Amino acid sequence: MPPQPPRLARLVLVTAAGELLGALPPYPVATPWWQDASSVVRGAREHLGVQVTVLRMLAAELPYPHGGAVTYLAEVDAPPPGLEPWRAALDDHPLRQPWARPGGPSGDRAWADSVLRAHGLERTAPAEQIRSWNLSSLWRLQAGSQTLWLKHVPPFFGHEGAVVAKLSGRRVPELLGHDGRRILMRELPGDDLYEAELPILERLVSLLVELQRDMSRQVDGLLALGLPDWRAPALARLIADALERTPGLAAGDRTTLAGFVDDLPERFRRLAETGLPDTLVHGDFHPGNARGDATSAALLDWGDSGVGHPLLDQPAFLAAIPPGAVGPIQGLWSRAWRAAIPGSDPERAAGLLAPVAAARQAVIYRKFLDNIEPSEHPYHARDPAEWLARAAEIVRSRPSE
Repeated sequence: MPPQPPRLARLVLVTAAGELLGALPPYPVATPWWQDASSVVRGAREHLGVQVTVLRMLAAELPYPHGGAVTYLAEVDAPPPGLEPWRAALDDHPLRQPWARPGGPSGDRAWADSVLRAHGLERTAPAEQIRSWNLSSLWRLQAGSQTLWLKHVPPFFGHEGAVVAKLSGRRVPELLGHDGRRILMRELPGDDLYEAELPILERLVSLLVELQRDMSRQVDGLLALGLPDWRAPALARLIADALERTPGLAAGDRTTLAGFVDDLPERFRRLAETGLPDTLVHGDFHPGNARGDATSAALLDWGDSGVGHPLLDQPAFLAAIPPGAVGPIQGLWSRAWRAAIPGSDPERAAGLLAPVAAARQAVIYRKFLDNIEPSEHPYHARDPAEWLARAAEIVRSRPSE
């Protein structure tokens, strides 16, 4: 990934009751990623001597979610010195998430404390804010020697806690509790596996295939938990809708995709012939959404999950690993599914699914944009068109499929 431009944060401060106090002067932030609240909090403490809780983004200088000057709304207990007037209005919006409102994060922490007490635990250090944006609020908590994670997600990810509970006993995080869209879980041992080498990558794929094989017998139960339906008929409708509502596509891409959408029933018919069942789809399967070490690993972040073809998870994983690992991982993936479903044809399925998987990404980002407040749109605004363009490119490069 190329170097990202540096980030400069400016904080507009409010009290827990929502009283506007003013703004702090801008200061540099260690990381470029807008949703990384931990570096904003740390920078405010180090540069300005102020302890804050980040609520939400108000404005950004750049049109993409990293770097540049970014203005955040943040909460403080009392007015610090050096405040500047802030003239703009602080509006409300019906799609604003609870953690983005004054008092919201303290409510989440209070809920987590009640869950800890029910398990005979108590926080032994201040909670550490990690992330705050339209897709999640994330805090790290310490209870003695135990590290725990408090997560609050929007309604379209609201099934995450229920999915992790259903997968209890497998290689997923251990829940201490979940209440609607709030989740409290123990930290998994090891490291995030962004830089995993081939043996660990193979273990992750084997883990996913085994889980998906078992969950293929529980599709109705998964849908009852609120997971989105990405099976053939539903996904065809969603892709057509995303294409219709996405501006900014080149005329040639739109023409290619119109033909692709018209052909989806036939593509899905051929896909069914390959013999793989609909099942649990992780939805964001890549090495960074796993944690472990050289001997064990577990899969994280099930908020993106849905029900559909298992190989919808393959393209994102292959795109995130070293080029030299792609061939061996594809081979392992196919062998694992042929062993799980004798007579199946995973290679043909992967080819048929390639443009569908790219178009599904456009569906996902379209759903985000439909369900987040406008000030947060810069995080995702370019994504539907980019993924549809990628789907069109795949269709043109594989005319025989």
